[in-house]
This record gives sequence, C-alpha cells and structure tokens, in this order.
Amino acid sequence: MRALVIGNSMPRLAATKLLSLLSPRAYLGPTSPLRLCEIPDPVPPAEDWAIASTKLCGLCGSDYKQVFMNGAFDNPMTAMISWPQVLGHEVVGVIDEVGPGVTRRRVGERVVLNPWLSCEPRGLPPCSWCAQGEFAQCLNFARGTAAPGIHTGNSSSATGGFAPRVPAHESQWIPIPDEISDEAAVLADPFSVSLHAILRVPPCPGGTALVYGCGTLGLLAVAILRSLHPEATVVAVSRFEHQAELARAFGAHHVISHTPTRKIVDEVARITAAELSEPWRGLPMLNGGADVAYDTVSSAETLEVGVRVVRSRAQIVALGVEPPRRFEWTPLYFKEISLIGSNGFGMETHAGVRKHAMEWYFELIRSERIDVTPIITHRFGLDNYRDAFLSCYAQGKHGAVKVLFDRF
Repeated sequence: MRALVIGNSMPRLAATKLLSLLSPRAYLGPTSPLRLCEIPDPVPPAEDWAIASTKLCGLCGSDYKQVFMNGAFDNPMTAMISWPQVLGHEVVGVIDEVGPGVTRRRVGERVVLNPWLSCEPRGLPPCSWCAQGEFAQCLNFARGTAAPGIHTGNSSSATGGFAPRVPAHESQWIPIPDEISDEAAVLADPFSVSLHAILRVPPCPGGTALVYGCGTLGLLAVAILRSLHPEATVVAVSRFEHQAELARAFGAHHVISHTPTRKIVDEVARITAAELSEPWRGLPMLNGGADVAYDTVSSAETLEVGVRVVRSRAQIVALGVEPPRRFEWTPLYFKEISLIGSNGFGMETHAGVRKHAMEWYFELIRSERIDVTPIITHRFGLDNYRDAFLSCYAQGKHGAVKVLFDRF
C-alpha cells in the first residue's frame, strides 16, 4: 500500500534542517525523512487485532511538529517510540479484516481509533494505570507484542492513518453511532484531549477560565467549557483572526489577540477586575486574575504570561507540546499556582458517570449540545501531503485549523 513514512536518518534530518533555513518546503523536500512510498500491507502483531480501511485522518499538531522538527533530541519520550513510522492517529475507518482472536469487532463496522498502545493492545495484564482506565499513563509502552510506541503512529508495528489501511487491537476500535457523521467522528481524538483536561481541572462555579491558544485543542476547549460549564466566563487568546471568529462562534465571552503580551495582561486584569502589580521592568503580574488557565500551546511565553494573569492558588493546565525554554516563573511560587500537565484521555467521569472520553463526545453530539465540525477547514488527498502540511505550517496564511486527509 502507498503510505507516508517517516524515518530517523540523521543525515536526512541534518540536511533538511539546514535547507529549512532557506525555505520551509525543505521539510517536505527530497532530503526530508518523510516520504510517500509503497510499504507492505499491515501485519497485526497478535490475533486479536483488526484492520480498518481509512476514510478520514486528521493531522494532529504532534504530527506536523515532528515533520517540521519542532522538538529536542533529549526528549525522554523518545525512549518509547520506534521507527520507521506511519503517522496519523485521528482515524475514522471501516473494519475490513479481523484476526482469528477478535470477538468484539466485525467486518463492515464504522469505527474511530482510540490510539493508545496501552497494556491490552500489547497483550499484557493491566498495569495500575490501565486498571483505572488511565491509558495515556500506561507503564508498558515499550513492552508486549507491539513495538515501542505511545500510540498508533509512533510504533513501527502499529502504523497510522497516513495510509489506506490501519491495524489496531480490537479494543482500540470504537464503533461510531449511525447518526454521527465521519466529519464529526474524526474530531473524537482531539476533543477527548481537551475534555480530559477540563474534566480533570474544571473551572470553579462562576469563575473565569482562560483558554490560551485557539488552534484545534483551544477551540474545542472553548466549546466544552460553554457546554459543560455555561456559568463560567471564557476568555480565549487567539493568534489569528479566523481562529478568533471560531472562538466567538463557539461561545467565548472575550477573545484577546496573542500579541502584544502586555495587552493580554491588561485585558485579563480588566475582565477580572484584578490589580496590576508593575515590576521595575517587563510584564506586570496580577493581584487577582483568572481562576484557571488551559494552555494549549505550553511554550515558555504562554506559560510566563499564564503565571502572571491567574490568581493566587489558581491552576494552569498545560496540554500543549513545545520545546522547553527559560521563562520568568517567580509568580508560580509566589501565588502558589499549580502547574498541571494533561496528556491524552481515557475513561472519564462526568456527572457521576464514567465512560470513555470518545463516548462522552458522541453523547454530547447526540444531545445536540455540541457541534465542533466548523473547525475542519481543509481536506487533502494523501498525494497532496505537501500542501496539507504547508497549510498547517502557515495557518494564518491559509486559514487552517483542522486539516484532514480524505483520499487514500
């Protein structure tokens, strides 16, 4: 089958990084570690795996950050991946082949992928985290029947959705209700990421929630907050105008431009009636401020602004992925702020009921409480992968939010 394959050849990585100084197209050029090529059809690593033909696959921020080399070689998560990779974990497909050990799925089912390569997909008894349904915290991402990988797409034996066929354990394929469209279902993964963060750290009743960043995760966070916590005041920080328009459409009460950062501080002070504490130089800190911040960027800049604009003993939830840098974090200790990481999703509890995050998403659609499909802005065939990735690279120029592959 024809698939987008990415490798880890150091000469290719070095050449591409050097050429990228001339043009970002180098990341997708002849020296790139990413290439469209023929590979063998998937061979499931165990008999209880099933293969689906891909209908839609979203480009996650982690996918294009990897392609555009936005990371560090000393990232410890590299201990839990394997090469070569076929990226793509936001998958909607139809089961077309089941292994002899499969009992829960059938050929012809329309499914969405729960990508975590946790204990059950690896043929292992559940670790302490998997037993709780916290699949993203699994202790066995480098063990068992599948090659090392945190989720589908970064394991060499669990190839992803940038290909016409995707193998996964039967537990990873979640049936899509008939009334849910493919376009809605393909957003189940990123929606679940934002849902997990908000369910883990909900806004206080009547409080102010800051959503920093209005890409896919940020816009979904705005929609979730307005659906589950309508009494909260939602303040969104947006980089581009097309993102700001969607944030308003999803119900954000206030939308602030991401630059200048001083304006963010001043606007949050105005909205929350907080006092500005002016330092000798640099950005002020608020005496008061937002009650919780969901940082979907998690760069040094956004974290620095965040600790300045939240109130004492507030919580900042970091669910973005950016290379670490130094930032002025004195307010973190001074205001006794909690900085909380939020990774992925699993079984989630809402209103006293516990079920998979993707099932919660389908429930919210069925109850007509949410429709987030307007974030789908671009669709490409796999042959046009360069245009797809470049639209992600220059989101402001192209008006991109969620980009999909839809022809394989």
